Amino acid sequence: MENRGVRIGKIFGIEINISWSWLIIFGIITWNLASAFSQLHSSWSTTTAVGTAVAASILFFLSGGVSDIQNHPPTPAAEFLMAIVGPLVSLALGLVFILLSGVGITSLQVPLQNPEGFISQLSPWTSLLLWLGPVNLTLAAFNMIPGYPLDGGRVLRSIIWGISKDYKRSTRWATRIGQLIALVLIINGVAMILGAQIPLLGTGFSNGLWVALIGLFLNNAAVTSYQQVVIEDVLSDVTVAPIMRADPPTVSPDIHVSRLVDVYIMGQNEQAFPVLEGEEMVGLVTLDDVRQVPRDRWRNTTVREIMTPRSEVVTVEPEEEADKAFEKLSRANLRQLPVLQHGALVGMLRRADILKWLRLQSESVIGRRV
Repeated sequence: MENRGVRIGKIFGIEINISWSWLIIFGIITWNLASAFSQLHSSWSTTTAVGTAVAASILFFLSGGVSDIQNHPPTPAAEFLMAIVGPLVSLALGLVFILLSGVGITSLQVPLQNPEGFISQLSPWTSLLLWLGPVNLTLAAFNMIPGYPLDGGRVLRSIIWGISKDYKRSTRWATRIGQLIALVLIINGVAMILGAQIPLLGTGFSNGLWVALIGLFLNNAAVTSYQQVVIEDVLSDVTVAPIMRADPPTVSPDIHVSRLVDVYIMGQNEQAFPVLEGEEMVGLVTLDDVRQVPRDRWRNTTVREIMTPRSEVVTVEPEEEADKAFEKLSRANLRQLPVLQHGALVGMLRRADILKWLRLQSESVIGRRV
């Protein structure tokens, strides 16, 4: 298991983490909101300003986002419907938040004349809702930018796919448009940093930096997403069997962690070991599991105590399509999967082995650029 963020726990063998990038963005939004609330509401206490900012950030992350399409959509129409859901939800939530704030059209005549005076009189609840409303409307508009992998890019891909009848080609075109939009954002962001006034975007170092960073994010996401499609396309023609490592090293549940480290982890190029009791696989123990045990307890702790039980381990079968197996690895953020046939362990499928197989098939697959 790769460590990407703060570990929360495991569900069905899948480690749950909060991404560091998520925490950083959450912190930045909360800090900026707390500062803004403190400036606009001088009568609020620091606790009220910070509490409102935290609540607003949490509600934003719970309500905002793009459609999470993990699987290859079966048809262009299906992708269109799945992709359009995210922006429509953000749009609906934005309108609902504004309505719940209780600020009507007639009330908005006052803030147009004296916006700061109007905002300073709002309650924490109303301030929170009036921030969430426009932010969700902005998010809906941003997600509909026709650049893959944003929802708007997926909508565009579904249209091109429907016309061309070629999923891979439609992905390539949607990705290229996404990269073009990203380049425009980066150029405009740099121009704003240098003092240029850009219509709709404004000017200034802070605004320009955000626009440039969004462009970089969109470009990287587009390239990564297209590479994923290429890899899955190549893997769809092969099963797990020729890629997996047959007869992988296994360990007994009753050996101590110290022996696991000295004999197995240090002696082999492996980071995960199926745990067998007789012929039956009862769990999986990984290097990350060992890291959770203090070194002074290694000699008194058995593998059985730290392993992930069989019922919670994600597995694949030897005849399963390799692209589906790769999808399981990526979705659960795993380095390896046990391969079982009729319940018996027959191999281990490692992420490194898939990448090695891809390199052997075509040196251009991994390093391909759109």
